Amino acid sequence: MKITHYLQGQPCWAELACHDLAAAKDFYCRLFGWETADMPSTMGDFCLFNLEGDDLGAMYQLPEAMAALPTHWNLYFAVDDLDACIARVSAAGGSLKMGPHTVAEAGTMAQFSDPEGAVFAVWQAHHHIGAKRMGEHGTLCWVELASRDPAGAKDFYARVFGWHSRVSAMADFDYTEWLVGEQAVGGMMEMTERWGQVPPHWMLYFTVNDCDAMLAKITELGGSVCVPATDIPEVGRFAVVSDPQGGMFSIIALLAA
Repeated sequence: MKITHYLQGQPCWAELACHDLAAAKDFYCRLFGWETADMPSTMGDFCLFNLEGDDLGAMYQLPEAMAALPTHWNLYFAVDDLDACIARVSAAGGSLKMGPHTVAEAGTMAQFSDPEGAVFAVWQAHHHIGAKRMGEHGTLCWVELASRDPAGAKDFYARVFGWHSRVSAMADFDYTEWLVGEQAVGGMMEMTERWGQVPPHWMLYFTVNDCDAMLAKITELGGSVCVPATDIPEVGRFAVVSDPQGGMFSIIALLAA
């Protein structure tokens, strides 16, 4: 499905920060069928990835000053007014980590951490809305917050993005969905003792046609399976994986697809 506009609070862009950009390009292009386009950047080596010319996200190589950081995926949410968003994040107890930065004529971004330390970014579009496709193989389809303070997270993100929430009882836990209007755009899981020392974080989910076939391909390409393929009743089949550099993400084959 083609995307032409994002509402405030909708996930709009995915960005991989890695230590070997050439290797990341090879892995993800072979995995999802993406194509890449190198772009000039003050950050160093940087490229966009796309399907048939429609931008989906970006990848960049971490500079030497950030070499201690692990390879990781960043998530962006659309906002109408970046300055107003910065003020809301501060008032709600979050922190500005980076920016605001203007990216040529494309738009303006900033990166934050919420009160628990989970990192996310926002994008105020000018000439580039963000990802131009969703709902098909290789595109971002869902985002999920792992939180040790769900009540605090609900308050924070409602104040920042205006989200509403809906709680569903699962077999072993309650699952929160984030709503923009009536549309569910993401979810939240409460972190229990079983999570150990894993910090609160946002997880990105990419749509795939066949979860098990993709797991075989991921391991063939040098990636790892962190959580094996698992069925979610009435939703689909998902798994948590990592690329060869340790960048973690999830894949899901949706029943509705």
